[in-house]
Amino acid sequence: MATTEYRHLLVNRTGDTLRITMNRPDRRNALSADHLAELLAAFRAAGDTDATGIVLAANGPVFSAGHDFADVAARDLPGVRDLLRLCTQVMQAVEEAPQVVVARVHGLATAAGCQLVASCDLAVAAASAGFALPGGKGGWFCHTPAVPVARSIGRKRLMEMALTGDPIDAATAADWGLINRAVPDADLDAAVTDLLARATRGSRAGKALGKRTLYAQLDRPEADAYTIAIEVMAAASQFAGAREGMDAFLNKRSPVWPD
Repeated sequence: MATTEYRHLLVNRTGDTLRITMNRPDRRNALSADHLAELLAAFRAAGDTDATGIVLAANGPVFSAGHDFADVAARDLPGVRDLLRLCTQVMQAVEEAPQVVVARVHGLATAAGCQLVASCDLAVAAASAGFALPGGKGGWFCHTPAVPVARSIGRKRLMEMALTGDPIDAATAADWGLINRAVPDADLDAAVTDLLARATRGSRAGKALGKRTLYAQLDRPEADAYTIAIEVMAAASQFAGAREGMDAFLNKRSPVWPD
């Protein structure tokens, strides 16, 4: 079923999967404040559903060109700060959604568009896709887009992307860890469907807690990460889904997930 309350997005559900499609092709899916506000609302609404997976896609020749400079140029310092905070809220909403979020990338994903890909749990790109932090060769450096990109690809590769501003192709993005895999353009939808199906198997409650805990312990010192993981894993062992999974394994039968 489709919803029509969005101006810049299309939201559809098929089975257990919600698809959020950026639909501003005439502006290369540039992330204006209105567009970001709709993305924030859509991800928060999706998080409240019983869907197991979310696909973030885009219409038009470009996945997303990043911030809409027409919007940015019209703002003073407090206004730009508010815009960047809104953008950050969107990235956090993607991570906080209990569902698995997969970016389906075609064309270019630049600046905040690249940030959006890096913020998704998983990403699959067409071979013809490209990724860039172009601020390094322009006048407005990609400070905030670099935050999740750095956590995906590491320091030296981030420095190359951020300082040169040059795009990398999908194969390089996969090699560097920005995306999970690059596939022939014709295989993009099938590859997204396959990865999402494998990533959403099992207990929904267990998966949601697992995603939340993974983000909580990433980039923390190892001792702190173990402190978080031990307590959460112990608590999760009492979940109905965990009990069902263990019982099914011990009795050599297929599990019947309660959630």
